[in-house]
Amino acid sequence: MRIHLPHYHRDPMFFIILIALLCILKYFEVSFMSDISWWWISGLALLVFIWFEFIERMLGLDKRPDDMHHKKMHTARMKRNKEENKKR
Repeated sequence: MRIHLPHYHRDPMFFIILIALLCILKYFEVSFMSDISWWWISGLALLVFIWFEFIERMLGLDKRPDDMHHKKMHTARMKRNKEENKKR
């Protein structure tokens, strides 16, 4: 089962930058971030960690389309080599 998401939803760097930005805004108490608890930011970081370490793997989103293509090519090459060896 593969779910296709836009690229930025699969890129962990997007979320790392977002969390870093939120931490900086919270540390310097910029406008709305002064009222938000650190628990929200650390909760978001924990949620992103759980997503990329566990849930993404369970859904099969950690594999890139190139990996699937290379696996198909490898399987076809192995099958072709096996048939050629039988002919000899």
